[in-house]
Amino acid sequence: MLACPKIPRAVHRPRRTIVSALFGAWLLHSIQPAPAQLSMSGEWPNTDFTITTVDLGEIMSGGPPKDGIPAIDDPKFVSVAESDRWLHDREPVIVVRVREQVRAYPLQILMYHEIVNDSIAGVPLSITFCPLCNASIVFDRRVNGETLDFGTTGRLRKSDLVMYDRQTESWWQQFTGTGIVGVNAGVELTRHPASIVAYRDFKTAHPEARVLSRDTGFSRPYGRNPYRGYDRIEDRPFLFRDPVDPRLPPMEYVINVSVGDRHRLYPFSMLKQFPVINDHLEGEPIAIFSRDGTLSALDEGRIVASRLIPSATAFSRRLEDGRELVFAAEDGAIVDEQTGSVWNLLGQAVTGPLAGKQLRPADSGVHFAFAWLAFNPDSEIYRADPD
Repeated sequence: MLACPKIPRAVHRPRRTIVSALFGAWLLHSIQPAPAQLSMSGEWPNTDFTITTVDLGEIMSGGPPKDGIPAIDDPKFVSVAESDRWLHDREPVIVVRVREQVRAYPLQILMYHEIVNDSIAGVPLSITFCPLCNASIVFDRRVNGETLDFGTTGRLRKSDLVMYDRQTESWWQQFTGTGIVGVNAGVELTRHPASIVAYRDFKTAHPEARVLSRDTGFSRPYGRNPYRGYDRIEDRPFLFRDPVDPRLPPMEYVINVSVGDRHRLYPFSMLKQFPVINDHLEGEPIAIFSRDGTLSALDEGRIVASRLIPSATAFSRRLEDGRELVFAAEDGAIVDEQTGSVWNLLGQAVTGPLAGKQLRPADSGVHFAFAWLAFNPDSEIYRADPD
């Protein structure tokens, strides 16, 4: 992805003019690849550009070349005690669980690599993060019996990362997990549940779990944010040509919940007032848990100096035995009304009669509003009832 310019805090609000001045001429000359240019590119001799599910004219250069943002293919992990030395308690991490194995992937590392090809408890996964969409999505890498490895194309569509698999060099839309160019066009990857929470919430829940190491094989300024001020922009996002859905500010953080083909968004601005939401979607009882106090990864030049925003997670409120719980926020804790058990942000009951129970994750994710609505324009926006 293209790094945003570093804008002094004193001029955050009028940054639209500054960004336009800095990027206007460059965008006109650099980000208009035509289909013919794509198909003849020497970077992609093995990609079949005659097979596509999208208009190739929608795909733009993000600046870096193929693998210019290098995926991590041999991830190393360290203990919580070791990661405490360089990871702030409030920094955001992607938490992934497969059976009893849990790992955390700090955004301070992901923003420089965007893809980690990993395997947890024998399940091959790609942990992906697109900074321009604030989209952290985890995919199962198995397709038709073959395990794929993913890299970055250096291209964007709707401001979102376009990945490629090294086995066929097909191109994939990160936001949807769908092949869009090449022999795998139309194939959809299976998503694996994941959450973004503050590091402290992760390590409190899983003190023995492992954390992605800074020992990546690459020299990068981990802990620095090359997209300074990006999530405060009140105008159109970078490299996005589509009309912006007027229902929400484009850079509003949202958490989506999807049941079948129906999608509902919960804006973060509302979660500060309603940190716990009980809802139903297509007959499924849904709970949204949120907690303020996670550092934005896309605010200041140093993540540890950034402003605090909420974390949010989503779960089914129905237990395995069929009981349906109702949750409330009480003195900063999440409590179910049926048993008085206390739950953490990762959907675990930590005290009370239900201690040890784990809620089933909903099909959900945290993104910028513009990105989710660009790919899912028929989504509903949740409106809280103040009563």
